[in-house]
Amino acid sequence: MTPRALDRARLDRATSHLDAPFAIVDLDAFDANAAGLLRRARGKPVRVASKSVRCRALLERVLAREGFAGVMAFTLAEALWLAREGFDDILVAYPSADRASLAQLAGDPKLAAAVTVLVDDVAQLELAERARAGGREEIRVCLELDTSLALFGGRTRIGALRSPLREPGHLAELARSIARRPGFRLVGLMAYEAHIAGLADAVAGRPLTSAGIRLMQRVSRRELATRRAEVVRAVRAVAPELEFVNGGGTGSVGGTVAEEAVTEVAAGSGLFQPHLFDHYRAFSGRPAALFALPVVRRPGVGVVTVLGGGYPASGVAGRDRSPLPYLPEGLRLSPREGAGEVQTPLLGAAADDLLIGDAVWFRHAKAGELCERFDALHAVEGDRVTATLPTYRGEGRTFL
Repeated sequence: MTPRALDRARLDRATSHLDAPFAIVDLDAFDANAAGLLRRARGKPVRVASKSVRCRALLERVLAREGFAGVMAFTLAEALWLAREGFDDILVAYPSADRASLAQLAGDPKLAAAVTVLVDDVAQLELAERARAGGREEIRVCLELDTSLALFGGRTRIGALRSPLREPGHLAELARSIARRPGFRLVGLMAYEAHIAGLADAVAGRPLTSAGIRLMQRVSRRELATRRAEVVRAVRAVAPELEFVNGGGTGSVGGTVAEEAVTEVAAGSGLFQPHLFDHYRAFSGRPAALFALPVVRRPGVGVVTVLGGGYPASGVAGRDRSPLPYLPEGLRLSPREGAGEVQTPLLGAAADDLLIGDAVWFRHAKAGELCERFDALHAVEGDRVTATLPTYRGEGRTFL
């Protein structure tokens, strides 16, 4: 039997008492992936990106490992909830216009001590000032640096459209604005290099494209390392008490930690190893999060239909955003129907060996988005389910 066939037999045994659809986390793979992230971080702390996990029990599990420290949340409401549940050192990685949550943050000393909000525009500060509603607690603030690579005099930009703050002077100016405002304290700087950390550089069957991506990433790494160091110096001149400089993501951990200016890296997707992360030269992980769908039809030779499956990932719509049939090997989505809302036909010779009621195992294109579809992850160790872990959805928490 192939390794994947052995995995299928093991997972089928472990979950034989469950009726699909359901989702699992393979804890052995999850722990191995966590260890791999720590090796690449080479001693610098790894902040866990909660949007890539969305399961409180798994956040607690990974943060219990030495080397992981702090959470990178995706909304302020989520950060407040996690702080109330005992998490601390929570950086909200995106600006917030949630006035109710900002008022709660400014009015509660425990929350204010645990949570840091992100700004890249003075208008966000002004909104937070209006939302304080008389709250007396100091709000911790982090600035975000635009990491995109500018070419041809800035006419072409490669990278995510995130922060407008690009040059050292831009960030120093906003840092001074924070320093002048009572009730706010600048404690951090963040720079997420999405075009390096989140862009595969070894895509199967596309050698020229992959080589071009690697060239772009090498050029961008050099440019960003220089600019980030200059930005840190400029911001520290205004706020010498700066506590952290955060960078990176799963796909760039090893390169980002090499920069002296960076004090910590962020990662999350590498814990689950979704299929979009299969095509990186810098690392490889084990698929740790899977979902199972039941075979409910056999329309003809070489085709079966499973229930549900229309779980696309965010981003530019395309085949790479669809879930990937994983076990048994040899199945593929129908090019005419893809992954459907209530049913998904699967093609391939392996379909003829499947019976009504059998489980087909899938991998999501991204990590934590899977947890918006399921209220629990069944924790598998070896060939047994040892726990059932509620996702954010399972705890009644839907933040976006």
